[in-house]
Amino acid sequence: MRQRVVRVALTAALVAVVLLAVPLALVIRSSLYTAQRDALEREALAAAVRVSPDYVTGDLVELPHAPSGGRLGLYDPRSRLRAGSGPADGDAPVRRALGGGLVRGETRGQIVVTVPVSHAEQVIGVVRASSPARAVQHQVLAAWSVLLGVAVLAVCIAVLVARRQARALAAPLEELSRHCRAVAEGDLSQRAAASSIAEIDQVARTHNEMLDSLSELLRHEHDFTSNASHQLRTPLAGLQLALEEGLGQDDETRLRPVVAEALATTERLHHTVEELLRLSRSQGWTHSAATQVAARQLIRETADRWHGLFARDGRRLVSAADDLPPEVQIPAGPVSEVLGILLDNARVHGRGTVRLRVRDLGGALAFDVSDEGSIEGDPARLFDRGHSGGGPGTGIGLALARDLAVSLGGRLSVTHGSPATFMLLLPIAQDGEEDLPR
Repeated sequence: MRQRVVRVALTAALVAVVLLAVPLALVIRSSLYTAQRDALEREALAAAVRVSPDYVTGDLVELPHAPSGGRLGLYDPRSRLRAGSGPADGDAPVRRALGGGLVRGETRGQIVVTVPVSHAEQVIGVVRASSPARAVQHQVLAAWSVLLGVAVLAVCIAVLVARRQARALAAPLEELSRHCRAVAEGDLSQRAAASSIAEIDQVARTHNEMLDSLSELLRHEHDFTSNASHQLRTPLAGLQLALEEGLGQDDETRLRPVVAEALATTERLHHTVEELLRLSRSQGWTHSAATQVAARQLIRETADRWHGLFARDGRRLVSAADDLPPEVQIPAGPVSEVLGILLDNARVHGRGTVRLRVRDLGGALAFDVSDEGSIEGDPARLFDRGHSGGGPGTGIGLALARDLAVSLGGRLSVTHGSPATFMLLLPIAQDGEEDLPR
């Protein structure tokens, strides 16, 4: 690109120089020759004024000094030199001047001007002034040399300016090319830097916006994969245990509850995948985007589902939602997922009795999940994806729970470090109102 810019600038400069310099050179040549003829004409007229009509009878004629390097002479009607200097016999300009009228011309390498001398309406002689044409040619060549030097200087300046401008234009594009190469090699964190060229900046901004969208899309895909693997692990383990238990049952009456539990677990798996897909494809939920269920019913079903898991570990799960009005409705799927993550976190990382409690705050519900363990370190970092450092698939649950809470317009936070207590704050719609604004 740099060479192309320089070539274009050089071509434009050469065209401009040719279009300007050639006519100017011709004008300079014409003006120098015209100036020399004007000077000779003034010399000839000054000499003609001094010529007396009596020179024909032999009076002495005193002519002015000839121009520098030139000649000044008086010719009679027979074209013979009578005074001054010049050819002995008059040349063509002299003969034409004898016919009347001033003559300007060039002959035998001389610039010649002839002026007739009149008396009693008759031409009685001709004054001839001449100078070498090579003197004017030298002046023309000198002027042309200066003009050529100026033209060369202008072209050199144009080339320098073009090279500088080419660097200014090419540098942002080269940087953008290096940036695109890095992105092509897999580094999506690269962003094109701004330059001083508005058009290139527009391309860079569009490219960065495309990268932001692509990175966000890939993040959603990665998060969905991680979330799905995390959320499906526990239900699949429960399903496997239920099926293994069913295989050991010979009595059909005992097998039916196991199959029912397996079907319920399968349905929960279906809802979990559906909710994770919705979260990955949208920026947020509305209360009408998920199946609504009474908050008391959801707490009861959640406690029933997790009671067996805690019992197998020799721990207790206590739930309380008696003070909730029966008409309070909440999104079943996402809230169930958040509570499931918090309960699973308490089962894996906590100890002692786990308590699930719901409080009515008027325009919102507060879901508290606590155990008898404690939280060490910065509580805010618990919600960073991959914080646990346990390898792929770990440190995802609380980050997913936070995203689900935010998508519902709520907030998930740590309210106590010891005993470890998490609170899901969820806004609820009042009677006659639409969903609360986020």
